[in-house]
Amino acid sequence: MNASLAQVVILLLLGVFYLPVVFFAVQRREEGQGGAIWLAVLYALIAMSINFAEALWRERGDASLFQGLQTYVSFTLAVILTIALQIFLKRERWWAWILFSGIWGLGLALILTNALNLPDVIWTNDELVLYRSRLGPVWVILGWIILAIAMILDLSNAQRHSRQPLLRGRLGFWWLPLVFTLLGDILLFSGLLIAAQPMRLVVAASAAYVISTHYVPDVKAIARRVVIHVASISANVGIYIGGFLVLQALFGETERYNPLLAGAAVALFVAAIFTPVTNLISRAITTWMKGDQYDASLTIHQYSESISNILDMDRLSSIAVNIMLEAMQIERGFLFLVDGERQPDGRKTYKVRFARTPEERERVAVELDEDGVVASYFIRDQKPLLQYDLDLHTAFRAASNPERAWFDDLRCEVYIPIFAKKQWIGMLAFGSKLSGNRYTREDLAVLSAHANQTAVALENARLVDNLMRLNNELRQARRTLEKNNQELQRIDQAKSDFISIASHELRTPLTVIKGYTEMLMDDPKLEKDQKGMMKGIHDGTLRLHEVMDSMFDIAQLDARSLIPHLQPVDLAQLIREVCVENSKTIREREQYINVKLPALPLIKADSHLLRKIFHHLIRNAIKFTPNNGWINITGKHIPAIVNLPNGGVEIVVSDTGVGVDPNLRETIFTKFYQPGDLGKHSTSKSRFKGGGAGLGLALSKGIVEAHGGRIWVESPGYDEVNFPGSQFHIILPLAALEQRELQKTGEPVNYENGKSAAPAINK
Repeated sequence: MNASLAQVVILLLLGVFYLPVVFFAVQRREEGQGGAIWLAVLYALIAMSINFAEALWRERGDASLFQGLQTYVSFTLAVILTIALQIFLKRERWWAWILFSGIWGLGLALILTNALNLPDVIWTNDELVLYRSRLGPVWVILGWIILAIAMILDLSNAQRHSRQPLLRGRLGFWWLPLVFTLLGDILLFSGLLIAAQPMRLVVAASAAYVISTHYVPDVKAIARRVVIHVASISANVGIYIGGFLVLQALFGETERYNPLLAGAAVALFVAAIFTPVTNLISRAITTWMKGDQYDASLTIHQYSESISNILDMDRLSSIAVNIMLEAMQIERGFLFLVDGERQPDGRKTYKVRFARTPEERERVAVELDEDGVVASYFIRDQKPLLQYDLDLHTAFRAASNPERAWFDDLRCEVYIPIFAKKQWIGMLAFGSKLSGNRYTREDLAVLSAHANQTAVALENARLVDNLMRLNNELRQARRTLEKNNQELQRIDQAKSDFISIASHELRTPLTVIKGYTEMLMDDPKLEKDQKGMMKGIHDGTLRLHEVMDSMFDIAQLDARSLIPHLQPVDLAQLIREVCVENSKTIREREQYINVKLPALPLIKADSHLLRKIFHHLIRNAIKFTPNNGWINITGKHIPAIVNLPNGGVEIVVSDTGVGVDPNLRETIFTKFYQPGDLGKHSTSKSRFKGGGAGLGLALSKGIVEAHGGRIWVESPGYDEVNFPGSQFHIILPLAALEQRELQKTGEPVNYENGKSAAPAINK
């Protein structure tokens, strides 16, 4: 009775011990895997319930009936543990084990209800007998064996194929609940129910711990430290004992031998050699157990000296990575550049691109959103990121699939951001260690220190790299520009050649047409209607001849063969003659022209060419000035200045027309420039905004510059409603006077034509 009472107390205590396990698992559920942790809680609750039930059962004194029930409970708990392991390993077919347990439970129900009408004795060989009453437990144990084998194989494969030491270490902790499940259930199947119950408590506690704890201790590192500690103590104790025995053997028989002094001397000797011996043992055991050995301070110093003056990006990437690979015995490593870019929608992205080394192929860059979990972690914490965390930590579950795929493709284990002036400019990535060990906190601290050392060198190298890239782009742009300029020159030359050929080839037939039409118009036998048609042909021929003359002059300007025939010219009288020639057009447009020119010095110029200039300017003023508008022509003498050592004459042609766009003040003087829609051009000389060949202003500029002068336009802007008008300025230089030669001056001109009312001159 006392033994039974003790068993009841033990079962009750074990049941109570499940409560902290349940509390721990529920409290840590956010850090672990949700489904797996709740299965661990269910495991603990079932085991706790069966403990309390067995305690009550034993208190009543009938414990034999509980043996069969415990077998079925073992199978149920094995199913729960199997599914928890499947979910922890992220197996997509974990539900298959639920289906398996359902099928196995259905078979058990058929056996227990004898739905198949089995005999009492299922099988016998005269020595062994299988009774139908024992078939149920045998069926359950067979299912349990299948589950146990599946868990062992699944866990072994997961550990073998995992490339992350942290995950392998965490999976190693799964062997604890698995092994204790096997031991406990074997004891239970053997009839040792009380001995099996503590095993289930260990299973529940260890399963809850490994599922809910993201960073589990490094068992290999702990074992290595324990072995080093034990070996160091053993070695120093052995040295002490050996030294004491040696002194005892050598001087023990002498009268002055004092054991206390001998022990103190040996202890002093052991203290003196304690550190060297311990370091020697530590290095030997670390090598034997494949631990990591490197001098962090020496590595950082060597690293700093190696990269301090490197400005070439490829060389910096190669040296920065290779030093760390060699020092820490790492499998692979990369250096990445990070460029922050502001998108049109306002969000910021970080482009992580590969700083290519000769040993590695260039990889595709990835863009990390500023608000994404990966970029925000680097910017906020500025700490290394483990691939283990990226794969399994709940904080990184929101990472996008392209980001995960890019990091997975690197096959690295740790990523260290590089910051300069609080800006993320780069990233180091390192693969697994050759020893297979995981990265410790000390390792991550060393890598972070290396990243800080890299920041300045990387920033300088980036500046040089960007400068070289910019220079290459500028050289390429210049080559492209030179090529385009050559093409434009070729096109311009082809256009000039066409103008020259066309003007030469068309002038002769136009002269013939003009001559014959004039002869027909003078024929008295020609009827009136026919003379009208001849006059139309004659006017069109004159217009075309005028265009050809302009094209011929342009061709001469392009070929620099236009040589003015200089002679004294009275500009005022020339302008008056041009105005008289255009008087009919001015009256047709109901416009008013006012010429007010003082007595101006005679200039040496080509009067024929100057006449063309003012013809074009006055016609332009007529075409781009609406009906009832004004055209004013003024002029003045310019005394000698720096650009005009002999002085000059300035003529201003003003109008009240549509004006000129300030951005087009130079463009309007180019060949073939036409304002407005080219499809709506008219060849009329007087129609409002009527088009032409687009050669007048270009020819005017060429003629003025051929005389050493200058032409430009001033206008508030282009406006077809308010008509701000424009002012075309022409400055022509005066020739140097010969000795005792006096400057000749023309007569002043005051000419008006058009509307009777005199306007105010547009200044």
